[in-house]
Amino acid sequence: MRGVLLCAVLLPAAWAQAPVAWTPEFSFQFKGVGAVIPSPDGSRVAWTQTESVIEPERSETVTQIFLASADGSHRVQLTRGDKSSSAPSFSADGRYLYFQSSRSGKMNVYRILIAGGEAEMLTDFKGNLGSYKLSPDDKTVAFTGYEPPSDEEKNKKEKRDWRVVDSNPANMAIYLIPTEANQDGKRPQRKLSDGKRHVEAFVWSPDSRAIAFVHQPTPSADDWPKSDLAEIDVASGTVKPIAATNAAERDPVYSPDGKYLAYAKSSDPPRWATDDRIVLVTRSSNESRTLPASYDEQPNLLGFTADSSRLVFIEAKHTRTAIYAMPVDGPPQTIFETSKGVIGAGGTHLNAAGTYLGMPMESTDEPPEAYVLKLSGGAPVRLSRANTDLPKLPLGKTEPIKWKSKDGLEIEGLLTYPVDYQSGKRYPLILNIHGGPTGIFSETFTGRSGLYPIAVFAARGYAVLRPNPRGSGGYGRTFRFANYNDWGGKDYEDNQTGIDHLISIGIADPDKLAVMGWSYGGFMTSWTITQTHRFKAAVIGAGVTDLWSFTGTADIPGFLPDYFGGEPWTQFENFQKHSPITYVKNVTTPTLVLHGEADVRVPTSQGYEYYHALKRQGVTAKMVVYPRQPHGPTEPKFILDIMQRHLDWVDKYVR
Repeated sequence: MRGVLLCAVLLPAAWAQAPVAWTPEFSFQFKGVGAVIPSPDGSRVAWTQTESVIEPERSETVTQIFLASADGSHRVQLTRGDKSSSAPSFSADGRYLYFQSSRSGKMNVYRILIAGGEAEMLTDFKGNLGSYKLSPDDKTVAFTGYEPPSDEEKNKKEKRDWRVVDSNPANMAIYLIPTEANQDGKRPQRKLSDGKRHVEAFVWSPDSRAIAFVHQPTPSADDWPKSDLAEIDVASGTVKPIAATNAAERDPVYSPDGKYLAYAKSSDPPRWATDDRIVLVTRSSNESRTLPASYDEQPNLLGFTADSSRLVFIEAKHTRTAIYAMPVDGPPQTIFETSKGVIGAGGTHLNAAGTYLGMPMESTDEPPEAYVLKLSGGAPVRLSRANTDLPKLPLGKTEPIKWKSKDGLEIEGLLTYPVDYQSGKRYPLILNIHGGPTGIFSETFTGRSGLYPIAVFAARGYAVLRPNPRGSGGYGRTFRFANYNDWGGKDYEDNQTGIDHLISIGIADPDKLAVMGWSYGGFMTSWTITQTHRFKAAVIGAGVTDLWSFTGTADIPGFLPDYFGGEPWTQFENFQKHSPITYVKNVTTPTLVLHGEADVRVPTSQGYEYYHALKRQGVTAKMVVYPRQPHGPTEPKFILDIMQRHLDWVDKYVR
């Protein structure tokens, strides 16, 4: 889903030629920019860049770490090789950069001198290593890991590797190693937590004496509503509960002065559409208080400012992004808000001193790059040149548009115009529906490689509407919860009235319409073609098509019971009423079904159910299954194929 690069020397000759128009292959030449990490003193910034490797026997993405001065000068690539290096972090003295890599054959933690030299492997973990954090005093690396049972490999060889469902979960525990080797050249490993609970995330206290960690019973995606917050004493291993309620807690951060511990807390009980508030704990008294609500009530906590007076967080705001500061007393304040485009929330990081923010930024017509922002003021400074040297091919203009749904609610979406758009001329239109349903279409680069080749569609003369119907994130809690008990109801009307609007203003050709989407977008696509015959082509990606069977086979069996007010056996009519498979006899639209074979979120059986129903009724249908792929395909060759199949299907049935 992120922009990536195909190494030119590994490409077929046709790919290495200068492109004259957008193609899926050209989209793969763009690199992704991930985590952007400023050093403690703000003088340097590290970031990750991702490219795709497509060779006869390779199809994977590779991430490497880059480094530059905070003014964008002295830019260097710090790591290289066939294996990825990721999760960079600076030592407190700024001499070392720590990172993770599987270059040894297993994931481990490494460090490299900023001044140059070879990377040194610090951990030698034999199990599965998760994430790591360096202590503020530079003396200890903490990491999460899971050590498989000693007889696991033997059982596999002897064909005794049966699996009892829900037993022996692969819980991540916290481990510690010293950063410096002892006299024997060893770094003794110590298991800090007992592994009886799965550690989802953790953070060091500023004095390096304690670790706050989020834990849940198992790693199951369905267990997030049971997450709690605790603190463990590093010296003794004593665990102290911080928040053990019926709500779900996440994102712990300490203030630099050690006075506060803040975290995000859900409503009680937790809801899958999420509505979180920031809680502030005064550590000396263990007193906690809930701070004012943020705009979207989905804050991603980044840390405190240097004086410990404000908590910095990031949130989506409509199709863009904003960074806020929440004072320990008072309402949130906007630090920085994009005038166009977005900030990558997952890649945005506050430095240890609370003075600089590193962030990846992009817009609909500008590919991602790494930036740094000084919290005391000023504009973001670009650091990277990940995509600046690529050809500037014409892009269809993308802009936010608004319309009224049937009940009068205002809906927003993104409209991408065809390249060389002419006012007054009607164009074929693609309705592209996002997943979630709490996902959001934001102002990301339309030329990025991914499941939907937006720039290529525009280059071929299509307009593309990407709506944010009720149920989407980025528009506040009320809007996000507005499709509870109503999948395929008013959210469907939100999408259709968007098309009606574009027809009424003379942009869309009503006789040349296509619909497509992935996950919840796949649900809505499969639903849409049971309700209307206006679309000439449909592509269903990993779509939920039968709410009952989905709930019984997915890795999140608690998801739909939350949305529909109970288990399917107590809400049978509700589940049936909102299942596309119930109305599949109405479908006449030529339909392409795409699904990953290793998808546990929306099992492949959902695609088979719908596909076989279409085939048995004589509807034009095709299904493509991608081996090894989870809910979101990861292998570049498959993503390229998915992009091309979307194009070919629409060209065949809409043109």
